[in-house]
Amino acid sequence: MKKALLGLLVVSALAGCASTGTKEGAAVQDKSGQGAAASGASQAAVNPLTDPNNILSKRSVYFDFDKSAVKDEYKPMVEAHAKYLNDHSDVKVTIQGNTDERGSREYNLALGQRRADAVKKMMNVLGVKDGQIETISFGEEKPKATGNDEAAWSQNRRADIVYPGE
Repeated sequence: MKKALLGLLVVSALAGCASTGTKEGAAVQDKSGQGAAASGASQAAVNPLTDPNNILSKRSVYFDFDKSAVKDEYKPMVEAHAKYLNDHSDVKVTIQGNTDERGSREYNLALGQRRADAVKKMMNVLGVKDGQIETISFGEEKPKATGNDEAAWSQNRRADIVYPGE
């Protein structure tokens, strides 16, 4: 009985070490039909526009009081969106210019337009086609923050990059 058990253990051990016949360095073929599709699907499932770890998920360019120049700290974000648009020439965006509540309605609409146009111009310089970008000014009409202090006002002085369906 012990010899039979020992023989069975030896055969099992050898079977576990048996070669599958694949040569070293040879490609292993996936016959499940899911390999490439499954790995591609998992990568495609992460949308860079909504991935919080991707700079493209950031969409607001903030401005100083009564200014429309894109500040240096927002240039990498605008550059990333420009690259995305250059790589996806079928995608269009709307850049929405906004202001805080100070100033007349007419003045704020004009300032919001200058802010949206500043972001568009930077993207154009980076190669994005004019037809991919629409600009609009909401002036003070779409505040991000409410309040009558600098903390609120600074959140409202912005240009938002909006992709279709958002």
